[in-house]
Formats: sequence, C-alpha cells, structure tokens
Amino acid sequence: MKSILRIGTRGSMLALWQANWVKQAIEAQHSHLSVEIQIIKTKGDKILDVPLAKIGGKGLFVKEIEEALLDGGIDIAVHSMKDMPGDIPPGLCIGAVPERENPFDVLITSQGLCLKDLKSGARIGTSSLRRSAQLFHNRPDLNIIPLRGNLDTRLKKLDGHDLDGIILAAAGIHRLGLEDRITEYLPEDLLLPAAGQGALCIEIRSNDALTTTAVASLDHSPSRLVVLGERAFLHRLQGGCQIPIAAYGKTDSSTIILRGLVASLDGKNIISDSVSGPEAKSEYLGIQLAERLLSKGADRLLEELLLAI
Repeated sequence: MKSILRIGTRGSMLALWQANWVKQAIEAQHSHLSVEIQIIKTKGDKILDVPLAKIGGKGLFVKEIEEALLDGGIDIAVHSMKDMPGDIPPGLCIGAVPERENPFDVLITSQGLCLKDLKSGARIGTSSLRRSAQLFHNRPDLNIIPLRGNLDTRLKKLDGHDLDGIILAAAGIHRLGLEDRITEYLPEDLLLPAAGQGALCIEIRSNDALTTTAVASLDHSPSRLVVLGERAFLHRLQGGCQIPIAAYGKTDSSTIILRGLVASLDGKNIISDSVSGPEAKSEYLGIQLAERLLSKGADRLLEELLLAI
C-alpha cells in the first residue's frame, strides 16, 4: 500500500500551482508515496482591506499552516519563502529549498510603458513597503496605491483601469505562465528583492524521517545557501513586512555575494552595503551584512520606522 503525505497550502492560484509542483516532484521520485493537498486559509487571506504592516506583517500567510503541521494534520507545508518569518517554530524545519525562480520584481503597466516613461503622478499599485520605498527613491513623483490580494486579483485591478501599473514578483508570473503580461524586469540596482523572493520553502516536522527522505531530492543546494544567507540578514535586523528591508544573494563559483538595504518609508534615506565570501558561510555573511548596515545607522532608521508604523 502507498503511504500518504499531506501538503498544506493556501488556496490562491499561485499557491496551488506551487503545491502541485511539489506533489508531482515527490510522486515522480517516490512511487510508493501518494500526496494529497489540503487548502488552509490564513489570516493574511482573510483580511484584505488592511495593509500588511498594520496587521502583523510576515507570518500572516504561514501561521495556520504551521499549526496544522505541528498538530499532524498535514506532513508538508509549501510556502513562498519571502512570506516566511525569520524564526521557524520549534519542531519544524526547512526540509528543502528547490531551485530558485527569477528573484526580481517586474512592472506591469496598462499602456506598456516602462518605469522611466511613466507620467508624473502615475498610480502604481503595491502592498510592499520595500517596493514603495525604493520606487519613491527613484521616482518620488509617483503615486503609490496600496494593493492587496492574490496575483490574479491584482492583475484584474490593473485591467479595471484603476491603476497605471503594478509591481509583482517575477517568479509568480513565470510559474503561472503569464510572462506576456510583463512590461519590464526591474534590476537589483533599481529594486532589490525581498529576502527569499523567487524561492519555495518546503517546511516539515524536524523528527519526521519519512517526509525528510521524501523531500530531500527537491533541495537545490546553491539556492538553499543563498536563501539562508538572506534570511540570516533579515533575522538579525528583526525585519518583516512592517519595514522596508531588502536582501539578495547570488553565487559565483563557490563564492556568495550578498546585498542588503534598509530604507525610510519615503525612500529618501537608504542604507545599503554588500559582502562576499564562501558559500558555506552564507548565514555568517548575512549576519555580517546586517551588522554593517547597523553600524552605518540602520539601527536608528529601524527605530524610527517602528515608531512611524
């Protein structure tokens, strides 16, 4: 008889795509396993009319799923890595990080205009303080409109002509086969991504040997090392959706290069730096990068941001 593993996921089109991808990958590698998908509604899915920063930030899209994992209701949780808080609950761990999709942000505009060609006062939708702060830094004349909802909901709001453009993660657009909607890829020098953006987090119970074996083949070591470095940076700064923090790492042979920044809400003050070193020390490098930013004044900026929200 086949053993059954249960995946817990949010119910959005993108979340279900991600969960089904994991299901198919496991079943392809392990013929004795059968994988089922269970949809779990999170607090972030239920509250759509309030900015994330006002209701708790990171963790809003994972808490209920992690609770089901701890209770044994599911065996695997599939998340977007950028939704993951810095701390993993005791008893859980990151079982695998599959190869990362495109980590950058994209601009989708109603008239096909690139960022530099948008008129002054153009209405750009995003729910991310990280994105809005960096956009303000480069285009302070833009009008940033808070935009919540699943990827397809945001695209519908653009199509409804309420907005001139929206900013989304390239990875979700790619996974749903919507590349033809992309107007412009925004490079890291313009819009540094969120920590873990483009990567999946396959979360499991630490003591679950069967599931550990089942997901092991999905792990992509270079992606895991880079993402762990970005997350270590985020964790040291105690960052979440309430703070405009960005981190992006890439590998060059056996070397990892990490960039990070902290920004004021209006984008006028950006503190950034980069570090490089051996891949095996990615988490140490992430902490080192955070310490560099703190020594350059990020500690004071973070205090001001927390008071402002």
